[in-house]
Amino acid sequence: MAVNIIAIMILGVGVLYLGEYTDSLIDTELESLQDEARFVSGALSEGTVRPIFQVSPIPYNDPLEIEAIKPQLARGMIGRLGQSSKSRIKLFSVDGGVIADTQNLSIASNHVQQEQLRPRPGIGELFDSSAGRFLELIPTQTKLNPFPQDDIQDIFNFPDSKRAMSGDISASIWERRDGSFVLTGAAPIQKVKQVLGVIVLVRDGTELEEKIADIRVDVFRVFLGSLGITVMLSIYLSGLIGKPLKKLALAAEAVRIGKSREIEIPDMSKRGDEIGELSLVLRDMTQALRDRMDSIERFAADVSHEIKNPLTSLRSAVETAGKIKDENKRQKLMDIIHHDVQRLDRLITDISSASRLDAELSREQMETVDLSALLYQLCDAYKDPIERVDKTNNKKRERIVMQVHNNADLLVQGKKERLEQVFGNLISNALSFIPEDGQVQITVEKRKHNIVVSVEDNGPGIPDNKLEEIFSRFYTERPHENYGGHSGLGLSISKQIIDAHDGEIWAENKRDSAGKRIGAVFKVKLQAAA
Repeated sequence: MAVNIIAIMILGVGVLYLGEYTDSLIDTELESLQDEARFVSGALSEGTVRPIFQVSPIPYNDPLEIEAIKPQLARGMIGRLGQSSKSRIKLFSVDGGVIADTQNLSIASNHVQQEQLRPRPGIGELFDSSAGRFLELIPTQTKLNPFPQDDIQDIFNFPDSKRAMSGDISASIWERRDGSFVLTGAAPIQKVKQVLGVIVLVRDGTELEEKIADIRVDVFRVFLGSLGITVMLSIYLSGLIGKPLKKLALAAEAVRIGKSREIEIPDMSKRGDEIGELSLVLRDMTQALRDRMDSIERFAADVSHEIKNPLTSLRSAVETAGKIKDENKRQKLMDIIHHDVQRLDRLITDISSASRLDAELSREQMETVDLSALLYQLCDAYKDPIERVDKTNNKKRERIVMQVHNNADLLVQGKKERLEQVFGNLISNALSFIPEDGQVQITVEKRKHNIVVSVEDNGPGIPDNKLEEIFSRFYTERPHENYGGHSGLGLSISKQIIDAHDGEIWAENKRDSAGKRIGAVFKVKLQAAA
């Protein structure tokens, strides 16, 4: 509201500086006064100038006619002109004497001046009066010279009459001590370019002041109307925008301090504007936060459960070891203790990596990764040393085979070390499940805007009801290995990394024609780099 009011006030105050409009009105009034002075001087030149005597400087020459203003004629004509003019008319002779003055003529003729009394002011006039007094406080751009009250009686010092003595017609505007306007004009009375006198017009600027005041009051009314509309719109918008935002802020604050997990961010999506979008984003963010909190709680519970099992076994073995005298049995207990300690160490290491993964993924920068080169390096790293050195040795079947389809650019935007961690884990898992003469086959192909990597083995496969559960934390399905040999976090971490790359990872089973499981397939789909 404050911003809107300030804006409209600046606009209103700027419009109130009607300097150009005031100057235009003044110029119009001055032109009108010049035209009136030209008309009066022309009338007096034709109607009051008469020859007064003849002079014959040289005998037997034609007499020289001398013309001058006839005062009697001039007073009569000025008296008649003054009755139809709004200006005070003064006629000066060339020697500076006053020949006629409409004001004195009115007094001398006992002319009664009449003025109609104004009715009692109404509400509109009171508003105009109040607005006018307020607007008087605002300075205007038009600066006027003070009115020379005394000099107007002296045609040799008054600017307009001095110019008229030179044969020019001029008009000026002045400001009295009380701030009111007064306009003056002067014109010469000529006969054949001879100046015989000067006519001076003095007009009160009340009409001009009223015009300026009227337009300023009209602008002030528009300003007040705009201000009222702005205030009402601001109040309306504060209810339309401010209150919903406050509700969203209060709900977000309640979620922050954790008063209750049942607190819901208001759904304002039906508004279809930015606030509706904000409510949707806040709801999604709150839900993501709650999911993360639930995940952390489950993770903490899983960690507690997984660590509690080896600790319980370790405590039992330690308590029993002190009571057994048989050296062979004692050695078996020590082997159990050693196994549980290794299991705890592995669990703590994997748990530490999993807990840091989110923060590390958010800090690492994406880069362009060549998947084919990355997978070739991983395959070479997991081969037997003899296979890497002697590639012509065909006596033993290769345990890892890689095949690339379409020979296209297999580039993705991602974090190279993390993708190495994912595919290395998949290859390692596949190698751990295949029989001695088994084989891991890696296939890479580009499908439109995606790249799909498949890691296949010919091991026992995955129970059909466990195809999704194997990506859960601490889940492991290795019946052929000793319990506790794996933490069960590898596939969970791999899924977390692929999700961070906006990709997908899933597991399938290979089957023969009879429907029997003959191996497992892990597939990873990533977006191809543009």
